[in-house]
Amino acid sequence: MFDMYSRLEYFSSMKVKTSITLSRDLLETIDARCATHRSRSKLIEDALRLYMAQIIRNDENAKDMEILNRRADVLNKEAGDVLGYQVIP
Repeated sequence: MFDMYSRLEYFSSMKVKTSITLSRDLLETIDARCATHRSRSKLIEDALRLYMAQIIRNDENAKDMEILNRRADVLNKEAGDVLGYQVIP
């Protein structure tokens, strides 16, 4: 029986064949770098995983910034109150 991790690993490793169109210069660059990867597909998959992770992080950061900006007045007031209790010798 698969545990949850094994099941996720199994499904994430399933491959789907697709076709994409790339510029010749990009494909030549990819092919020149394939020596450190098992294949062109592996290099492209690794690159896309990194890129998608960055997009997700950017989206999360934008949401966090929106929350901070929306709450800035309240947060600044609270910070001012805390600073008002501090005694500077």
